[in-house]
Amino acid sequence: MDNVSTAGRLHALVRGTILNRRILTAAGLWILANGAVLLLAGGQLPFDRPALAGLPFASQVAVPTVVLVEVLALMAIVYGLTWRRVVPDVAARAPERGQAARETLAVLAYAMAAQAGGWVLGPTLGYRPFSFHLAGTLVGCSVPPSPGEVATWMIYNFLAFAVLPFLWLRRRYSSEQLSLRSSNRANDALVILVIVVIEAAFELSAFPAILQLSAGQLLLGAPAAFVVYLLGTVLPTMVLIYCILIPRYLRLTGSFTATVLLGGVTYAAMHLVEGWSVFTTPANAALSLLFVLLSYLGPGMFKTFVTLRTGNAWVHAIGYHAIAPHVVVDTPLMAKVLAIR
Repeated sequence: MDNVSTAGRLHALVRGTILNRRILTAAGLWILANGAVLLLAGGQLPFDRPALAGLPFASQVAVPTVVLVEVLALMAIVYGLTWRRVVPDVAARAPERGQAARETLAVLAYAMAAQAGGWVLGPTLGYRPFSFHLAGTLVGCSVPPSPGEVATWMIYNFLAFAVLPFLWLRRRYSSEQLSLRSSNRANDALVILVIVVIEAAFELSAFPAILQLSAGQLLLGAPAAFVVYLLGTVLPTMVLIYCILIPRYLRLTGSFTATVLLGGVTYAAMHLVEGWSVFTTPANAALSLLFVLLSYLGPGMFKTFVTLRTGNAWVHAIGYHAIAPHVVVDTPLMAKVLAIR
């Protein structure tokens, strides 16, 4: 019976992934998006990304696909780690479909308005437009943000995308309904540990700058990076998308696969204006938006996958956001911003 059950689960897994029409459609769109990049770029990308500037054009274009392949491998590992656990019914945490649809539309409209508010607030104060990532995050920038820009970005994102949405929903929904409570702490801890180790190694292979910092820079810079990014992007991402929207996406679609894809698209949509984006021409604007989608779709999908498999939004927040990549990759940026020597 166990062998029959295992074979049935494997068959369902193949039908739900490799042969799933939504995944095949997404794969086709991914290829088209990369083709559009090649046509628009003309052999050169206009972005302000010093950490990647030394790579050949073909390698820069290939980076999002390499990340996507790693994400798919991580999904397989997480699936194996959670194979024997009872997977929580995340859809049951959302209200009935009508209410779920109204709340989803309200949250998405609010999120876009709050993001637009960041685009206005930043330049008004003499900074760059705010997004879910601080300028210079992951890929560096030619002009690092000032301490004032870092603090303002962090406070704005924390209040707009984490505190206010949480307070609005917390009155009506429990911690479990918001995916903030573990149903299997031991397995969640194992998933976090494995993800951190693999992702940190992957990030260090591409961005090893943290290894060149002094002990003093690490001692002060790493905690600073953890706090700044926890408040500025990790908690906003977790609350807005993975605590609120993901259960409602699953309730509305009834599809695990569609929810994973929607989670990826939503995560990318919250990074529309990045520090490296260029909007000086229509072609540059199109390239910027395409690269946002290509860069963040995969990570957003993985965060969704982990949340659905564990029912605990903290797992992705700790394992695949706060530590790796932001402490691993962005500690050098914090050391530079804070003039830590």
